[in-house]
Amino acid sequence: MRTASLRRTCAALAAVTSLALAATACGGTTKEDVKNEGGAAASAGKADPDAATKKGLTVGFLPKQVNNPYFTSADRGGEKAVRELGSTCKEVGPTSATDTAGQVSYVNTLTQQQVDAMAVSAQDPGALCTALKQAMKNGIKVVTYDSDTRPECRNAFVSQASAEDLGRTEVQLLAEQIGHQGEIAILSAAQTATNQNTWIDFMKDELQDPEYKNMKLVEVAYGNDDAQQSFQQTQGLLQEHPNLKGIISPTTVGIKAAAQYLSGSKYKGKVKLTGLGTPNDMRKYVKNGTVEAFELWDPAKLGELAARTAVALASGQITGKEGETFTAGAMGEYTLGKDGVINLGKPTVFNAGNIDQFDF
Repeated sequence: MRTASLRRTCAALAAVTSLALAATACGGTTKEDVKNEGGAAASAGKADPDAATKKGLTVGFLPKQVNNPYFTSADRGGEKAVRELGSTCKEVGPTSATDTAGQVSYVNTLTQQQVDAMAVSAQDPGALCTALKQAMKNGIKVVTYDSDTRPECRNAFVSQASAEDLGRTEVQLLAEQIGHQGEIAILSAAQTATNQNTWIDFMKDELQDPEYKNMKLVEVAYGNDDAQQSFQQTQGLLQEHPNLKGIISPTTVGIKAAAQYLSGSKYKGKVKLTGLGTPNDMRKYVKNGTVEAFELWDPAKLGELAARTAVALASGQITGKEGETFTAGAMGEYTLGKDGVINLGKPTVFNAGNIDQFDF
């Protein structure tokens, strides 16, 4: 549940009207506009790492979905960092993880309210671009976190970890649990989710290694980050593939729903489940033997780094160019990589031996 502090400081805003949305959608964008509108590929100005951190800024957080425990934790971390830096946070967003039009309208809302920066977890890599470019043209710094847009549509992207690390380690975790043999499936979020698709590509590439020659990916299913749909998709996978040995679900909603189904079925302990989940969601499923091990980063730290990146951009300490560095408070120093990507760090594996050490 959202804390009182988050409710006070990150009060939800109403979406703009459909008329305003239509007006934005009808605006023409030329190649010259794109060239001059900022983003990692065309960052304007020069970074001053010694510039003072500006106070009194307004930073908007736009997750894929509000009231999603994962994003609640991430945005709470962002709100705390923004407050520590002497600025204010606003959280807005759709209630559905597939409401791309709703995300666009919220970008327009934040732009109209003239926030100084916004942190966005994109439902789709291209759908938000026109609105985000307009925001940057208006002087608003744009950070994506958790799920990216195209690089030219933002100033920087705060990645949970290396996409390659995440994709490959999930296959490795499952392979250990099923003895490197058998049919496996993937339970993803939305088909358009940038981060999910990138991780799945690395999973498929990892499976090409000869050590996985006896493992076969039989299906990629989509639960749209909806608990009921993910539960039903898990049931469907097991009915469709009676010889299934394991499932990877790289989404916190999906893995929890899959664990819920497995724990009450004849497949408990027989069909292995791993992926990305929060310790608080998965604790009981680890302790009752449904799940052996899964992984994740700390979403609150992801939100914090997104917030500190947004403030660093708004303060002129970085512009989004490769090679720039900045200090993210107690988190330490970070360096921007190619296309303005900043990696939070390696994921943590949770199991029965360590899960009680974490509370998020």
